[in-house]
Amino acid sequence: MKNTIKVLVVDDSALVRQTLTDILSSDSDIEVIGAAADPYAAVKRMETQAPDVITLDIEMPRMDGLTFLRKIMTQHPIPVVICSTLTESGSETTLRAMEYGAVDIILKPKLGTRQFLEESRIRVVDAVKAAARAKMQKLLPVAPLKVQPKLSADAVLPGPTGKAMFETTDKVVAVGASTGGTEALREFLEAMPQDCPGIAIVQHMPEQFTAAFAKRLDGICRITVKEARDGDTILRGQALIAPGNRHMLLKRSGARYYVEVKDGPLVRRHRPSVDVLFRSAARYAGKNAVGVIMTGMGDDGAPGMREMHDVGAYTIAQDETSCVVFGMPQEAIKLGGVDKIMPLGAIAHEVVRACAS
Repeated sequence: MKNTIKVLVVDDSALVRQTLTDILSSDSDIEVIGAAADPYAAVKRMETQAPDVITLDIEMPRMDGLTFLRKIMTQHPIPVVICSTLTESGSETTLRAMEYGAVDIILKPKLGTRQFLEESRIRVVDAVKAAARAKMQKLLPVAPLKVQPKLSADAVLPGPTGKAMFETTDKVVAVGASTGGTEALREFLEAMPQDCPGIAIVQHMPEQFTAAFAKRLDGICRITVKEARDGDTILRGQALIAPGNRHMLLKRSGARYYVEVKDGPLVRRHRPSVDVLFRSAARYAGKNAVGVIMTGMGDDGAPGMREMHDVGAYTIAQDETSCVVFGMPQEAIKLGGVDKIMPLGAIAHEVVRACAS
């Protein structure tokens, strides 16, 4: 009998519970073992069968999601995916949930076009599968992932056509992360000095949440952190985070690096895509770029990092021990695109050193 990923859906909306159940049940690797309207009902359900993953609403009656999450993480850690709405207050609360130990964020599914619904299904299913592989104190074994077709960065930026432009000597840093990346990026950026090289970041995260995430980091880091806008210049002492649901490309005008923020299809099942950022860094910064790939499931960023490596950029992968999910770094390593593998706590220093040389 196939060992499926067992999921418990917790949401006070009957419609959301049913929609999430339908989406997750459409994948043969996932089994929804129950749907609860509040944390009390969830606890009762968990007494009879322990889930591998919980999808959790934040705002619920009787007990809010944050309180429930903290109880889970202190008593019996289980991977939790937060299911949230597109509101400013909701995004701030959701980021607190990430601090408390939630491993990912998904948007509550809603009606839309066929393409929208399919993208929503992909994101929900992938988030749950990634969560099932997150490093927690106690996890049940899960089935191996099925390989599914996905678009490459060709869908947004054509492949290499010649040498990258090398005239400028300014260094620029391109960073990609997914599951577990919110806390990894916090540690990485907190360690950056005020005069660090300019940084462009893709973190797999829904729209609206990236603005709150950037604001949170800006308040605790020595450098400036902001959600990128189309045309923003990449400056020393500043990190730009790709807006959720938009691709971000590194571009150059003369000696000035800037970012282009644009729409486009899911690339390697994501938007924004790390692969799109890394390919653009290979093309427009070449050997003047430093690439960093962090924790996350799947292979987004792996081919792009190989392209960066092949044009002379210095590339770094987070090591398995410090990753929540050793997927993206592992795939980049397999493709031969990584110059150095190191623990999360050492990456910022290595980036600064590489940019100074």
